[in-house]
Amino acid sequence: MLQQPEDVVTAWEDAWNRADADALAGLFAEDAEFVNVVGLWWHDRARIRLSHAFGFSTIFPDSVITMGAPRVRMVGEGAATVHSKWHLRGQVSPDGEPAGEREGIFIFVLERRGDGWITVAAQNTDIVPGTQTHINTADSRSSVYYGPAT
Repeated sequence: MLQQPEDVVTAWEDAWNRADADALAGLFAEDAEFVNVVGLWWHDRARIRLSHAFGFSTIFPDSVITMGAPRVRMVGEGAATVHSKWHLRGQVSPDGEPAGEREGIFIFVLERRGDGWITVAAQNTDIVPGTQTHINTADSRSSVYYGPAT
């Protein structure tokens, strides 16, 4: 259990940088929900652990994530949202070739339980520089910029 909601950010960074899927999954409730950067949706701690263990063994084995300062919003006394930007380097392709650096934003939803906090839901979103949305056609998908950012 985490002592404060914002502790999830440093705990995620630490678990990721040790490629420790067990520690990472331990941040989540048994029945937690997790949506990854491409919309894969995992419905419990075991699947969250399994999916990250696979990633650590294939495309993220030596990757390093740097989490940004957390932004916490309390939702009553027993729940909180925590947002944090992240920067990732050291990812490789499925063929083992170096991949470019990435950045994104995480949102964690935490619940106070007993003596601490646990993540009940999380979503991870890639930031695609210079774009605002995606355009899908029958044959392709592209990212586009269509005007001033809000």
